[in-house]
Parts: sequence; C-alpha cells; structure tokens
Amino acid sequence: MEILKLINSGSKRLKNKNVYSHKLDSEILLSKVLNKTREELLVNLNQKIEPQKISNFHRLIDRRSSKEPIAYILKKKEFWSKIFFVNNNTLVPRPETELMVEKIVKIFKKKDIFILDIGTGTGCILLSILSELKNSKGIGIDISSKAIQIASANSKKHKLTQRTKFYNRSLNEIYHNKFDLIVSNPPYIMRKDIKNLNEDIKKFEPKLALDGGNDGLDVIKKVIYKSKDILKIKGTLALEIGNEQFKKVSKILERNRFKTRYLVKDYRENIRCILSTLEN
Repeated sequence: MEILKLINSGSKRLKNKNVYSHKLDSEILLSKVLNKTREELLVNLNQKIEPQKISNFHRLIDRRSSKEPIAYILKKKEFWSKIFFVNNNTLVPRPETELMVEKIVKIFKKKDIFILDIGTGTGCILLSILSELKNSKGIGIDISSKAIQIASANSKKHKLTQRTKFYNRSLNEIYHNKFDLIVSNPPYIMRKDIKNLNEDIKKFEPKLALDGGNDGLDVIKKVIYKSKDILKIKGTLALEIGNEQFKKVSKILERNRFKTRYLVKDYRENIRCILSTLEN
C-alpha cells in the first residue's frame, strides 16, 4: 500500500472515532512508523510501504482511536520550541503554559534567581525558564517518582543538569530554602468535573495531576500557604489556575500577604496565571 492510501485509511478510521485532528494525526503516526518527517511523507505519497510497517501503523491508529493522546504514543511533546519526553505519568505540556513561561522570562531576563517548581511533571516549565535565564538555578519537586524520572531525563536531554535538581517529595518536605521564584501548575480541576473532561484527558492523563479536590483549590491553597515560608520577601509566586478561579485565588493570595503584580490570559482571554509578590 502507498503512503497516500495509508494516510487516508488512518484518517478515516480516526474521523469515525470523532478524533478532531484525524488527518494530521494519521500523518504524524505514519511519520513515526517510517522514521521520516511529515514533509518527507508528503513529497513521497506514491511510495509503497512494507506489510510489517503497515501493521505497526494500524496498531498506532488503534491507540489513537481509543483517544490516547498523540504525545503519549510518540513519547514526546514540543514545548517552548524544545522536545520533551512525556509518558502517562506526566501531564502533556500545554500551549497556554508557555504563556506563563514567556511572562516569567520577560520579568527575570537579566536576573540571577533561585526557582522552585512545585508539581514539576515533565520539568518543562522549570527547564524552559532556565534555558533562557542562563545564570539561574532551580529545583523541581513532584510526589510522583515516575514523573521525576521523566523530568530528570529531560534535564539531561537539554543539558541543564548542572543547574537543576529534581526530587520526589511533597511540599511539606521543603524547608529553609529561600526562593526568588516559586512556580506551579497544580491540579485545579474540581473532582466532580473530571468526568466531564475530554476522553483523552480523563482516560489517560494522571488523575493526581488533575484532581484539585472538591472546590479545585486544594493544592493551590497548599502552594500559597507554603510559599509564605519559603519565598524571599518580595519573591514571586507564579500560579497557573483554571478558568473562573481568578477571584477566589486572588482573595486567598491577598489574605496571605501576596500582592498581585501580573495576570496572564490564555488564547481565549481567560485569566490563567497570576504572578504575585510576597509582602512584609
């Protein structure tokens, strides 16, 4: 069978399963099987494919048909123009999180800072920031030991092991260190809403990284309370939050001596990140 026919057959199967990006996903999965770029595929549409590779392709299409995220099938995801290892022990990095990284890099561009990333997952937030802030250092923590393995692998891949440490520990196990910046993309979905998420999220992404408790704010509150003890005065807390959580979160910040400095909106104009400083 030729490349074009294979792409079309994969695309048709995915479309039947209501996969929105069916054509693109079919091309990406065939690129993986043939170890070629998408561009190479698209200029060789008449090339014949051997049976073994055809069956490998159909296996990947089966996985995507069940709504498994393409990033987990490929074991990688682009973020901040870099490729990060991912698997189903970590959330898939999202484009809106890049907007938080962009704001942080702008603010601290000329500074030499010490960063804590809480719930680091793949490590993509901390590693992307450090790739831009060449004299800064950071620590990433996560309660999932498997996520920490992925973050450490990403640190090696991006040659940042001299300036990063990743630890499998909870927030309660961080003492004494005084950070200039604490950054976190914590679980913020209300427990009752998890069942309404897209299948690719609720069936495959780690519940631990999604479940924000009954009001969606359990972990956010813990991060804010703990940050009071481990941030320097005038240090910055950058929090990614869910849609419509801004009012509640800003009140909690205010009650805990934080002053809101910047808001970052996502591509739909929802406030998705609050940057605040710890006041005396």
